Amino acid sequence: MSTFKAPKGTYDLLPPDSAKYLAVREAIAAPLRDSGYGYIETPGFESVELFARGVGESTDIVTKEMYAFETKGGDRLALRPEGTASVLRAALEANLHKAGNLPVKLWYSGSYYRYERPQKGRYRHFSQVGAEAIGAEDPALDAELIILADQAYRSLGLRNFRILLNSLGDKECRPVYREALQTFLRGLDLDEDTLRRAEINPLRVLDDKRESVQKQLTGAPLLRDYLCDACKAYHEEVRELVTAAGVVFEDDPKLVRGLDYYTRTTFEFVHDGLGSQSAVGGGGRYDGLSEMIGGPALPSVGWALGVDRTVLALEAEGVELELPATTSVFAVPLGDEARRVLFAKVTELRKNGVAADFAYGGKGLKAAMKAANRSGARYALILGERDIEQGVVQLKDLESGEQSAVGMNEIVAELESALG
Repeated sequence: MSTFKAPKGTYDLLPPDSAKYLAVREAIAAPLRDSGYGYIETPGFESVELFARGVGESTDIVTKEMYAFETKGGDRLALRPEGTASVLRAALEANLHKAGNLPVKLWYSGSYYRYERPQKGRYRHFSQVGAEAIGAEDPALDAELIILADQAYRSLGLRNFRILLNSLGDKECRPVYREALQTFLRGLDLDEDTLRRAEINPLRVLDDKRESVQKQLTGAPLLRDYLCDACKAYHEEVRELVTAAGVVFEDDPKLVRGLDYYTRTTFEFVHDGLGSQSAVGGGGRYDGLSEMIGGPALPSVGWALGVDRTVLALEAEGVELELPATTSVFAVPLGDEARRVLFAKVTELRKNGVAADFAYGGKGLKAAMKAANRSGARYALILGERDIEQGVVQLKDLESGEQSAVGMNEIVAELESALG
Protein backbone atom coordinates (compact mmCIF):
# COMPACT_ATOMS: atom_id res chain seq x y z
CA MET A 1 0.00 0.00 0.00
CA SER A 2 1.03 3.61 -0.58
CA THR A 3 2.48 5.53 2.34
CA PHE A 4 0.28 8.49 1.44
CA LYS A 5 -3.48 9.00 1.67
CA ALA A 6 -5.84 11.70 0.42
CA PRO A 7 -5.97 14.63 2.89
CA LYS A 8 -8.74 14.57 5.48
CA GLY A 9 -12.04 15.85 4.10
CA THR A 10 -11.11 15.12 0.48
CA TYR A 11 -11.68 12.18 -1.84
CA ASP A 12 -10.32 10.70 -5.04
CA LEU A 13 -12.68 10.54 -7.98
CA LEU A 14 -12.07 7.23 -9.75
CA PRO A 15 -13.67 5.17 -12.54
CA PRO A 16 -16.36 4.04 -12.88
CA ASP A 17 -17.94 6.55 -10.44
CA SER A 18 -16.12 9.46 -12.08
CA ALA A 19 -18.32 9.00 -15.17
CA LYS A 20 -21.34 10.07 -13.09
CA TYR A 21 -19.60 13.28 -12.06
CA LEU A 22 -18.69 14.08 -15.65
CA ALA A 23 -22.29 13.44 -16.73
CA VAL A 24 -23.62 15.76 -14.00
CA ARG A 25 -21.23 18.55 -15.02
CA GLU A 26 -22.24 18.16 -18.64
CA ALA A 27 -25.98 18.17 -17.83
CA ILE A 28 -25.66 21.36 -15.77
CA ALA A 29 -23.55 23.09 -18.42
CA ALA A 30 -25.69 22.10 -21.42
CA PRO A 31 -28.62 24.54 -20.89
CA LEU A 32 -26.14 27.34 -20.12
CA ARG A 33 -24.29 26.86 -23.40
CA ASP A 34 -27.64 26.95 -25.19
CA SER A 35 -28.51 30.27 -23.51
CA GLY A 36 -25.54 32.43 -24.44
CA TYR A 37 -23.19 31.67 -21.55
CA GLY A 38 -19.49 31.41 -22.44
CA TYR A 39 -16.99 29.30 -20.50
CA ILE A 40 -14.55 30.96 -18.09
CA GLU A 41 -11.77 29.43 -16.01
CA THR A 42 -10.03 31.29 -13.19
CA PRO A 43 -6.98 30.44 -11.02
CA GLY A 44 -7.42 28.08 -8.09
CA PHE A 45 -6.13 30.78 -5.74
CA GLU A 46 -6.69 34.51 -5.46
CA SER A 47 -5.82 37.42 -3.20
CA VAL A 48 -7.19 36.95 0.32
CA GLU A 49 -8.55 40.48 0.11
CA LEU A 50 -10.77 39.59 -2.87
CA PHE A 51 -12.75 37.16 -0.74
CA ALA A 52 -12.58 39.29 2.42
CA ARG A 53 -14.20 42.18 0.55
CA GLY A 54 -16.49 40.19 -1.73
CA VAL A 55 -17.68 37.26 0.38
CA GLY A 56 -17.69 39.28 3.62
CA GLU A 57 -15.48 39.75 6.67
CA SER A 58 -18.16 38.34 9.00
CA THR A 59 -18.84 35.14 7.10
CA ASP A 60 -17.65 31.77 8.37
CA ILE A 61 -16.01 31.28 4.97
CA VAL A 62 -13.61 34.19 5.54
CA THR A 63 -13.20 33.97 9.32
CA LYS A 64 -12.89 30.19 9.69
CA GLU A 65 -12.86 28.24 6.45
CA MET A 66 -10.47 29.80 3.93
CA TYR A 67 -7.19 28.09 3.17
CA ALA A 68 -4.99 31.20 3.31
CA PHE A 69 -1.21 31.30 2.95
CA GLU A 70 1.67 33.65 2.28
CA THR A 71 3.88 33.14 -0.75
CA LYS A 72 7.68 33.40 -0.79
CA GLY A 73 7.20 36.83 -2.29
CA GLY A 74 5.02 37.96 0.61
CA ASP A 75 1.64 37.87 -1.17
CA ARG A 76 -1.37 36.80 0.89
CA LEU A 77 -3.36 34.29 -1.16
CA ALA A 78 -6.26 31.92 -0.54
CA LEU A 79 -7.52 28.82 -2.27
CA ARG A 80 -10.83 29.92 -3.76
CA PRO A 81 -13.76 29.06 -1.42
CA GLU A 82 -16.40 30.05 -4.01
CA GLY A 83 -16.57 31.10 -7.65
CA THR A 84 -18.47 34.37 -8.02
CA ALA A 85 -15.83 36.78 -6.70
CA SER A 86 -13.16 35.19 -8.91
CA VAL A 87 -15.33 35.28 -12.03
CA LEU A 88 -16.30 38.92 -11.48
CA ARG A 89 -12.65 39.84 -10.82
CA ALA A 90 -11.62 38.18 -14.09
CA ALA A 91 -14.40 39.88 -16.07
CA LEU A 92 -13.43 43.28 -14.67
CA GLU A 93 -9.71 42.72 -15.28
CA ALA A 94 -10.39 41.78 -18.92
CA ASN A 95 -12.86 44.68 -19.34
CA LEU A 96 -15.54 42.32 -20.62
CA HIS A 97 -18.16 44.77 -19.39
CA LYS A 98 -16.82 47.41 -21.82
CA ALA A 99 -17.34 45.27 -24.91
CA GLY A 100 -20.81 46.78 -25.34
CA ASN A 101 -22.91 43.66 -24.91
CA LEU A 102 -24.36 43.46 -21.41
CA PRO A 103 -25.00 41.29 -19.60
CA VAL A 104 -21.75 39.38 -19.82
CA LYS A 105 -22.93 35.77 -19.44
CA LEU A 106 -20.35 33.28 -18.15
CA TRP A 107 -20.32 29.72 -16.84
CA TYR A 108 -17.57 27.82 -15.06
CA SER A 109 -16.71 24.45 -13.58
CA GLY A 110 -14.03 23.72 -11.03
CA SER A 111 -12.80 22.80 -7.57
CA TYR A 112 -13.29 24.88 -4.42
CA TYR A 113 -11.82 24.61 -0.95
CA ARG A 114 -13.12 25.25 2.57
CA TYR A 115 -11.72 24.09 5.89
CA GLU A 116 -14.83 22.56 7.45
CA ARG A 117 -15.68 19.59 9.63
CA PRO A 118 -15.82 16.75 7.10
CA GLN A 119 -19.11 14.88 6.77
CA LYS A 120 -21.15 13.30 4.01
CA GLY A 121 -22.04 16.02 1.52
CA ARG A 122 -19.59 18.52 3.01
CA TYR A 123 -15.99 18.21 1.93
CA ARG A 124 -12.90 20.38 2.18
CA HIS A 125 -12.42 20.01 -1.56
CA PHE A 126 -15.59 20.06 -3.65
CA SER A 127 -16.73 20.62 -7.21
CA GLN A 128 -19.24 23.13 -8.57
CA VAL A 129 -20.68 24.31 -11.85
CA GLY A 130 -21.70 27.95 -11.78
CA ALA A 131 -23.17 30.69 -13.95
CA GLU A 132 -23.00 34.48 -13.72
CA ALA A 133 -24.84 37.18 -15.69
CA ILE A 134 -22.92 40.41 -15.15
CA GLY A 135 -24.01 43.98 -15.83
CA ALA A 136 -27.80 44.02 -16.06
CA GLU A 137 -30.61 44.53 -13.56
CA ASP A 138 -33.52 42.58 -15.02
CA PRO A 139 -35.96 40.19 -13.30
CA ALA A 140 -35.90 38.08 -16.47
CA LEU A 141 -32.21 37.31 -15.87
CA ASP A 142 -32.92 36.12 -12.32
CA ALA A 143 -35.78 34.00 -13.62
CA GLU A 144 -33.65 32.65 -16.49
CA LEU A 145 -31.00 31.32 -14.15
CA ILE A 146 -33.52 29.66 -11.83
CA ILE A 147 -35.24 28.06 -14.84
CA LEU A 148 -31.93 26.83 -16.33
CA ALA A 149 -30.90 25.20 -13.06
CA ASP A 150 -34.29 23.52 -12.79
CA GLN A 151 -33.95 22.34 -16.39
CA ALA A 152 -30.50 20.91 -15.68
CA TYR A 153 -31.66 18.95 -12.64
CA ARG A 154 -34.71 17.58 -14.41
CA SER A 155 -32.63 16.51 -17.41
CA LEU A 156 -30.65 14.33 -14.99
CA GLY A 157 -33.87 12.73 -13.73
CA LEU A 158 -33.98 14.48 -10.35
CA ARG A 159 -37.50 15.12 -9.11
CA ASN A 160 -37.46 15.43 -5.31
CA PHE A 161 -35.71 18.78 -5.03
CA ARG A 162 -37.32 22.02 -3.91
CA ILE A 163 -36.56 25.61 -4.91
CA LEU A 164 -36.66 28.14 -2.07
CA LEU A 165 -37.04 31.80 -3.07
CA ASN A 166 -36.73 35.07 -1.19
CA SER A 167 -35.80 38.73 -1.63
CA LEU A 168 -33.13 40.39 0.52
CA GLY A 169 -34.05 43.93 -0.50
CA ASP A 170 -31.54 46.57 -1.56
CA LYS A 171 -29.55 49.51 -0.18
CA GLU A 172 -32.77 51.51 0.15
CA CYS A 173 -34.87 49.17 2.28
CA ARG A 174 -32.41 46.76 3.88
CA PRO A 175 -30.87 49.28 6.34
CA VAL A 176 -34.30 49.79 7.96
CA TYR A 177 -34.76 46.04 8.29
CA ARG A 178 -31.19 45.63 9.52
CA GLU A 179 -31.84 48.02 12.39
CA ALA A 180 -35.09 46.26 13.34
CA LEU A 181 -33.39 42.86 13.27
CA GLN A 182 -30.42 44.05 15.34
CA THR A 183 -32.80 45.43 17.96
CA PHE A 184 -34.53 42.05 18.11
CA LEU A 185 -31.26 40.09 18.29
CA ARG A 186 -29.86 42.22 21.12
CA GLY A 187 -32.70 40.96 23.30
CA LEU A 188 -31.77 37.29 22.82
CA ASP A 189 -29.49 35.04 24.86
CA LEU A 190 -26.69 34.67 22.29
CA ASP A 191 -22.99 33.93 22.70
CA GLU A 192 -20.42 36.66 22.16
CA ASP A 193 -19.40 35.55 18.65
CA THR A 194 -23.02 35.53 17.48
CA LEU A 195 -23.70 38.94 19.04
CA ARG A 196 -20.59 40.27 17.30
CA ARG A 197 -21.85 38.86 14.00
CA ALA A 198 -25.24 40.48 14.62
CA GLU A 199 -23.56 43.88 14.81
CA ILE A 200 -21.58 43.35 11.57
CA ASN A 201 -24.21 41.56 9.50
CA PRO A 202 -27.37 40.58 11.41
CA LEU A 203 -28.82 38.67 8.43
CA ARG A 204 -26.05 36.10 8.90
CA VAL A 205 -27.56 35.17 12.29
CA LEU A 206 -30.76 34.07 10.52
CA ASP A 207 -28.61 31.54 8.65
CA ASP A 208 -27.22 30.04 11.87
CA LYS A 209 -27.96 26.30 11.81
CA ARG A 210 -27.72 25.73 15.59
CA GLU A 211 -31.02 24.70 17.12
CA SER A 212 -30.35 26.83 20.22
CA VAL A 213 -30.22 29.91 17.99
CA GLN A 214 -33.08 28.96 15.67
CA LYS A 215 -35.45 28.47 18.64
CA GLN A 216 -34.85 32.07 19.70
CA LEU A 217 -35.47 33.42 16.21
CA THR A 218 -39.20 32.69 16.40
CA GLY A 219 -40.93 36.01 15.96
CA ALA A 220 -37.91 37.70 14.37
CA PRO A 221 -38.85 40.49 11.94
CA LEU A 222 -38.97 39.29 8.32
CA LEU A 223 -37.39 41.22 5.48
CA ARG A 224 -40.43 40.81 3.22
CA ASP A 225 -42.32 43.13 5.60
CA TYR A 226 -39.70 45.86 5.04
CA LEU A 227 -39.22 45.68 1.25
CA CYS A 228 -39.54 48.98 -0.61
CA ASP A 229 -42.01 49.24 -3.50
CA ALA A 230 -39.24 48.78 -6.12
CA CYS A 231 -37.97 45.57 -4.49
CA LYS A 232 -41.51 44.24 -4.07
CA ALA A 233 -42.26 44.85 -7.75
CA TYR A 234 -38.95 43.32 -8.84
CA HIS A 235 -39.47 40.21 -6.74
CA GLU A 236 -43.03 39.77 -7.91
CA GLU A 237 -41.91 39.86 -11.55
CA VAL A 238 -39.28 37.19 -10.86
CA ARG A 239 -41.96 35.03 -9.25
CA GLU A 240 -44.35 35.54 -12.18
CA LEU A 241 -41.73 34.69 -14.81
CA VAL A 242 -40.59 31.54 -13.01
CA THR A 243 -44.20 30.44 -12.48
CA ALA A 244 -45.08 31.09 -16.15
CA ALA A 245 -42.22 28.75 -17.12
CA GLY A 246 -43.84 25.96 -15.13
CA VAL A 247 -41.15 25.92 -12.44
CA VAL A 248 -42.48 25.30 -8.94
CA PHE A 249 -40.89 27.13 -5.99
CA GLU A 250 -41.55 27.84 -2.33
CA ASP A 251 -41.44 31.33 -0.80
CA ASP A 252 -39.04 31.22 2.16
CA PRO A 253 -38.92 34.55 4.03
CA LYS A 254 -36.04 33.31 6.23
CA LEU A 255 -33.76 32.31 3.35
CA VAL A 256 -30.55 34.32 3.60
CA ARG A 257 -27.65 32.32 2.07
CA GLY A 258 -24.18 32.44 3.60
CA LEU A 259 -22.50 35.22 1.62
CA ASP A 260 -22.65 38.96 2.26
CA TYR A 261 -22.88 40.10 -1.34
CA TYR A 262 -26.48 39.05 -2.08
CA THR A 263 -29.19 41.67 -2.76
CA ARG A 264 -32.81 41.24 -3.83
CA THR A 265 -33.37 37.79 -5.38
CA THR A 266 -31.89 34.87 -3.45
CA PHE A 267 -32.71 31.21 -3.99
CA GLU A 268 -31.62 27.76 -2.94
CA PHE A 269 -32.08 24.25 -4.31
CA VAL A 270 -32.57 21.70 -1.53
CA HIS A 271 -33.02 17.94 -1.53
CA ASP A 272 -34.61 16.36 1.52
CA GLY A 273 -32.87 13.04 0.88
CA LEU A 274 -29.48 14.41 1.93
CA GLY A 275 -30.03 14.90 5.66
CA SER A 276 -28.52 17.98 7.28
CA GLN A 277 -26.57 18.98 4.14
CA SER A 278 -29.75 19.43 2.11
CA ALA A 279 -28.65 22.32 -0.13
CA VAL A 280 -27.49 21.12 -3.54
CA GLY A 281 -27.05 24.60 -4.98
CA GLY A 282 -28.13 28.19 -4.81
CA GLY A 283 -27.46 31.76 -5.73
CA GLY A 284 -28.99 35.15 -6.21
CA ARG A 285 -28.48 38.76 -7.21
CA TYR A 286 -25.37 40.66 -6.11
CA ASP A 287 -25.76 44.20 -7.40
CA GLY A 288 -23.06 45.78 -5.22
CA LEU A 289 -20.26 43.20 -5.47
CA SER A 290 -18.44 44.87 -8.36
CA GLU A 291 -18.07 48.09 -6.37
CA MET A 292 -16.96 46.13 -3.29
CA ILE A 293 -13.95 44.79 -5.20
CA GLY A 294 -13.06 48.09 -6.87
CA GLY A 295 -15.09 47.94 -10.09
CA PRO A 296 -17.91 50.09 -11.48
CA ALA A 297 -21.57 49.53 -10.67
CA LEU A 298 -22.48 46.26 -12.40
CA PRO A 299 -25.72 44.70 -11.15
CA SER A 300 -25.37 40.93 -11.55
CA VAL A 301 -26.94 37.59 -10.71
CA GLY A 302 -25.66 34.02 -10.60
CA TRP A 303 -25.67 30.59 -9.01
CA ALA A 304 -23.45 27.62 -8.22
CA LEU A 305 -24.63 24.01 -8.13
CA GLY A 306 -22.68 21.37 -6.22
CA VAL A 307 -21.60 18.42 -8.35
CA ASP A 308 -20.85 16.24 -5.32
CA ARG A 309 -24.23 16.88 -3.71
CA THR A 310 -26.09 16.47 -6.97
CA VAL A 311 -24.56 13.00 -7.32
CA LEU A 312 -25.66 12.22 -3.74
CA ALA A 313 -29.19 13.46 -4.58
CA LEU A 314 -29.31 11.18 -7.62
CA GLU A 315 -28.25 8.25 -5.45
CA ALA A 316 -30.87 9.16 -2.82
CA GLU A 317 -33.58 8.99 -5.50
CA GLY A 318 -32.15 5.82 -7.02
CA VAL A 319 -31.63 7.53 -10.37
CA GLU A 320 -29.29 5.61 -12.66
CA LEU A 321 -27.77 7.82 -15.33
CA GLU A 322 -27.54 6.50 -18.87
CA LEU A 323 -23.80 6.73 -19.32
CA PRO A 324 -22.09 6.07 -22.65
CA ALA A 325 -19.97 2.93 -22.71
CA THR A 326 -16.32 3.75 -22.15
CA THR A 327 -15.43 0.91 -24.54
CA SER A 328 -17.59 -0.45 -27.36
CA VAL A 329 -15.05 -2.76 -28.98
CA PHE A 330 -12.23 -4.77 -27.38
CA ALA A 331 -9.51 -6.19 -29.63
CA VAL A 332 -7.89 -9.56 -28.85
CA PRO A 333 -4.82 -10.42 -30.97
CA LEU A 334 -3.38 -13.94 -30.99
CA GLY A 335 0.27 -13.69 -32.01
CA ASP A 336 2.71 -10.95 -32.99
CA GLU A 337 1.44 -10.44 -36.56
CA ALA A 338 -2.17 -10.30 -35.33
CA ARG A 339 -1.09 -7.77 -32.72
CA ARG A 340 0.35 -5.46 -35.39
CA VAL A 341 -2.65 -5.82 -37.73
CA LEU A 342 -5.31 -5.49 -35.05
CA PHE A 343 -3.65 -2.50 -33.36
CA ALA A 344 -3.84 -0.65 -36.69
CA LYS A 345 -7.53 -1.58 -36.96
CA VAL A 346 -8.21 -0.28 -33.41
CA THR A 347 -6.55 3.02 -34.36
CA GLU A 348 -8.80 3.22 -37.44
CA LEU A 349 -11.89 2.53 -35.36
CA ARG A 350 -11.00 5.31 -32.94
CA LYS A 351 -10.49 7.76 -35.82
CA ASN A 352 -14.02 6.90 -36.92
CA GLY A 353 -15.47 7.66 -33.51
CA VAL A 354 -15.76 4.09 -32.19
CA ALA A 355 -14.59 3.63 -28.58
CA ALA A 356 -12.10 0.78 -28.80
CA ASP A 357 -9.55 -0.83 -26.48
CA PHE A 358 -6.83 -3.42 -26.89
CA ALA A 359 -5.53 -6.47 -25.01
CA TYR A 360 -2.16 -5.08 -23.98
CA GLY A 361 0.60 -7.06 -22.31
CA GLY A 362 0.59 -10.17 -24.53
CA LYS A 363 -2.35 -11.86 -22.76
CA GLY A 364 -3.46 -15.33 -23.81
CA LEU A 365 -6.94 -15.88 -25.25
CA LYS A 366 -8.60 -16.75 -21.92
CA ALA A 367 -7.13 -13.79 -20.01
CA ALA A 368 -7.80 -11.42 -22.92
CA MET A 369 -11.46 -12.45 -23.16
CA LYS A 370 -11.86 -11.88 -19.41
CA ALA A 371 -10.45 -8.39 -19.93
CA ALA A 372 -12.88 -7.86 -22.82
CA ASN A 373 -15.86 -8.78 -20.60
CA ARG A 374 -14.63 -6.56 -17.75
CA SER A 375 -14.22 -3.62 -20.13
CA GLY A 376 -17.97 -3.39 -20.72
CA ALA A 377 -17.49 -3.59 -24.50
CA ARG A 378 -20.36 -4.87 -26.61
CA TYR A 379 -18.12 -6.55 -29.17
CA ALA A 380 -14.77 -8.32 -29.22
CA LEU A 381 -12.49 -8.49 -32.27
CA ILE A 382 -10.42 -11.66 -32.27
CA LEU A 383 -7.62 -12.18 -34.78
CA GLY A 384 -5.40 -15.24 -35.20
CA GLU A 385 -2.92 -16.45 -37.84
CA ARG A 386 -5.57 -18.35 -39.83
CA ASP A 387 -7.80 -15.26 -39.84
CA ILE A 388 -4.96 -13.18 -41.25
CA GLU A 389 -4.45 -15.70 -44.05
CA GLN A 390 -8.17 -15.56 -44.88
CA GLY A 391 -8.34 -11.75 -44.64
CA VAL A 392 -11.04 -11.82 -41.93
CA VAL A 393 -11.43 -10.99 -38.25
CA GLN A 394 -13.74 -12.75 -35.81
CA LEU A 395 -16.49 -10.44 -34.48
CA LYS A 396 -18.01 -11.68 -31.23
CA ASP A 397 -21.14 -10.22 -29.61
CA LEU A 398 -20.27 -10.30 -25.92
CA GLU A 399 -23.94 -10.11 -24.92
CA SER A 400 -25.35 -12.93 -27.06
CA GLY A 401 -22.15 -14.91 -27.54
CA GLU A 402 -22.67 -15.04 -31.31
CA GLN A 403 -19.51 -14.94 -33.40
CA SER A 404 -18.97 -14.46 -37.15
CA ALA A 405 -16.11 -13.81 -39.54
CA VAL A 406 -16.07 -10.34 -41.13
CA GLY A 407 -13.77 -9.14 -43.91
CA MET A 408 -10.84 -7.13 -42.59
CA ASN A 409 -11.70 -4.18 -44.83
CA GLU A 410 -15.37 -4.32 -43.85
CA ILE A 411 -15.06 -4.45 -40.07
CA VAL A 412 -15.09 -0.66 -39.45
CA ALA A 413 -18.30 -0.16 -41.45
CA GLU A 414 -19.81 -3.27 -39.85
CA LEU A 415 -19.15 -2.00 -36.33
CA GLU A 416 -20.32 1.54 -37.09
CA SER A 417 -23.60 0.06 -38.34
CA ALA A 418 -23.97 -2.36 -35.42
CA LEU A 419 -23.28 0.33 -32.80
CA GLY A 420 -25.57 2.86 -34.44
